[in-house]
Amino acid sequence: MRIRSVLLLTALLAVSGTAAAQTAATQPLPKPAEFYFDADANTTKPVVVVRDTGEAAMQKLSRIIERKAGADAEAAQLAHLAMEAGRVELGRQLYARALSGLDATDGIWRSVMWNYGWDLYRAGDDKGAFEQWRTLATTRGVTASWMPPTFALVLWSMGRKDEAVQWYAAAVRTEPLQWNTTAQYARLLPAWTEAERKMLTEVQAAWAANPPKYP
Repeated sequence: MRIRSVLLLTALLAVSGTAAAQTAATQPLPKPAEFYFDADANTTKPVVVVRDTGEAAMQKLSRIIERKAGADAEAAQLAHLAMEAGRVELGRQLYARALSGLDATDGIWRSVMWNYGWDLYRAGDDKGAFEQWRTLATTRGVTASWMPPTFALVLWSMGRKDEAVQWYAAAVRTEPLQWNTTAQYARLLPAWTEAERKMLTEVQAAWAANPPKYP
């Protein structure tokens, strides 16, 4: 997919390096809770302002961003499209712009953070993805159902395998018939890539070999 107008807007949309950079996580991730039943539906959804796709969506979003003060949701949607198209640095700049206008009390903040995490993960930035999701997990006391498999995946990717297994165990405690085998991954994780589901099977195998006790 070509991104023509977006590239012309880079100078307009870029924020300073200080604002765009997000400090690596220094606080540890809290230990998993016993159960994770909260659907957290306002988090686990795409940020969609325009319904067009591809270049048409990028053109429309770019025009809105040029003309509209703030335009945080538009910047977040354009950031996702840019990163999906391989324009990772532009996507980071756009996400930084969107997040600079939001805080944890804004309705779309959680979904922007969650989607940014996935875009970073799929761009090969495990640590960046972890930081977005860690922030979500620690900002308010929600025990969301997306957390155990997602943290299991990213921690395993980062080489923190013991922690990954602890998080996978939380998924099994919550819904044992769903997570104690890999048979339902396609249904449970429809938005995940095949490679992501395959990696989670490694976590599941490690869990099955030595299920950790809680707490």
